[in-house]
Amino acid sequence: MRPLPLTLGFAVLLASSSYAFAQTTYPLTIENCGFSVTLAKSPERVVTLKSTTTEMLLALGLGNRIVGVGFQDGPAPEPWTAAAAALPVIAEKLPSQEVVLEAEPDLVYGGWESNFTADGAGERPTLESLGVASYVSPAACRSIKPAKLSFDDVFAEIGEIGTIFDAKSSADTLIAEQKAALAAVAPDTRDLTAVWYSSGTKTPYVGAGSGAPEMMLEGLGLKNIMAGVDDGWVSASWEAIVDANPDVIVLVDAVWNSAEQKKKLLAENPITSKLDAVINQRYLIVPFPASEAGVRNVGATADMAKQLAGISFTP
Repeated sequence: MRPLPLTLGFAVLLASSSYAFAQTTYPLTIENCGFSVTLAKSPERVVTLKSTTTEMLLALGLGNRIVGVGFQDGPAPEPWTAAAAALPVIAEKLPSQEVVLEAEPDLVYGGWESNFTADGAGERPTLESLGVASYVSPAACRSIKPAKLSFDDVFAEIGEIGTIFDAKSSADTLIAEQKAALAAVAPDTRDLTAVWYSSGTKTPYVGAGSGAPEMMLEGLGLKNIMAGVDDGWVSASWEAIVDANPDVIVLVDAVWNSAEQKKKLLAENPITSKLDAVINQRYLIVPFPASEAGVRNVGATADMAKQLAGISFTP
């Protein structure tokens, strides 16, 4: 996260100070993905599932509440790298309910609603009956389809987590910092098109029109060739991508499927090798954890804006 300008930092300090004595009143009841969650007090022992949830708590200075992490998507960036590396890993993939309960959490914070299944971390009603609350990143709801994601929705999750943990001041400060960083991103004005390539070889899995990829592409001033699909992600076809011939390809850099592997596949595939973006290496790189709704979206958008500004489209 970039340091705040002095004037902005002062403004944030003033804004924070006005909330210095604001506290969450417990018991607190919130509606989350169609499930009513009641918390008797601020959670003290949290299991986080997916990198987005771990990094959310680290960004709010709540890393000391995390008693176990599972299903992490890669190492956390600075300034959270050391703190994240020191957290107890209870499972490399999705932990079972038994493993989750061994950590004795009072809250399980999941990045995907699908984390909470009988053969996963446990169904939410079951966990509740055992005295363990649960929370799902709202952008990842599936039982209730979320509206098209916006940066305001990301900021709202930060605010709600701040309320849950009685950390409103930290949440307000983080939101102000992220809003300032987002405001500094100048959308590209070249009327460029893009495809957001996340995974898949025979069938590409790409960002569609209502999730984090679309939100960030719009922030960059890019037109998503899959924007017409009302979903966060979609299984597309290479033929459809070739027909659209996007100006830019966003490559999701994941531990299990790196950006370099994707470049190799695109260059060697007889169909995609003819794409202008492949021939001219017009790529933007984004880390996998930053491709899902969370505290890294703003920083990733700013970083991709710098990458985009450096791409030449002259013949």
